[in-house]
Amino acid sequence: MPSVGTTGGGRSFAPVGDAPPDRGQWSLLSALPRPEVATLSELFVGGARNGGARDGGATGFLLAQLGRALAGRGGPLLWVQERMAIVEGGRIYPPGINVAALIHVEAKDARAALWAMEEGLRCAALGGVIGELWGDPRALDFTASRRLAVAAERSGVPAWLVRLGGSANLSGARMRWRVGSAPSGENVLDPRAPGAAAWDAELFRARGVAPGRWVVSDERGEAKGGAENPVGMAAAAGDRAVDEGREQWGRKCA
Repeated sequence: MPSVGTTGGGRSFAPVGDAPPDRGQWSLLSALPRPEVATLSELFVGGARNGGARDGGATGFLLAQLGRALAGRGGPLLWVQERMAIVEGGRIYPPGINVAALIHVEAKDARAALWAMEEGLRCAALGGVIGELWGDPRALDFTASRRLAVAAERSGVPAWLVRLGGSANLSGARMRWRVGSAPSGENVLDPRAPGAAAWDAELFRARGVAPGRWVVSDERGEAKGGAENPVGMAAAAGDRAVDEGREQWGRKCA
């Protein structure tokens, strides 16, 4: 098994390599390196080892972190998708995104998507900005990515740029990830069933943080495998009796 070291902040990391991380190098999302201030992060979707550009792992990886990243902000989340990103990766499903408010923008091309992202990042009332681009559009050069990073840092609004089928060319993003789906964790109730969601996450470039690669699991998924609540049961009912609730419902429908 590859050796494990620590970053300057004391977080563990695994050396980057061609082979997937060993199963013993599981990590939780909260233990991963993340920007100390609001800025632009870049996520490259999958690759040959993770099912290609249509792998939804990067989106799941990002959604699992939104609650922590947007904690205390309270503003709506702006999600911008260019047309080809929707064609190749699919349109987002708002009911499945756990945010207070969502603004979805469908841009005709990469230039329009980058403009919408930058305009959104200039509004400090937003909770965060996510953009999805397909391939390597000419509009996305170092200057464009640098403008997004600067706008995010000035307004204090975090931003993520999801790259579907893109190449890791020159970029102004402060953290750059390659993310794909990984085999799920163990299901304590049925070894043949899938367990907690997991991702193969490689941080290949970041400012002030050593690169690394992890098999990452969401803490909420891990909690569902615990002894107290192994199947993620619904919250307990209120103080009223079930029959009382039925009577009230019957009177409303009468």
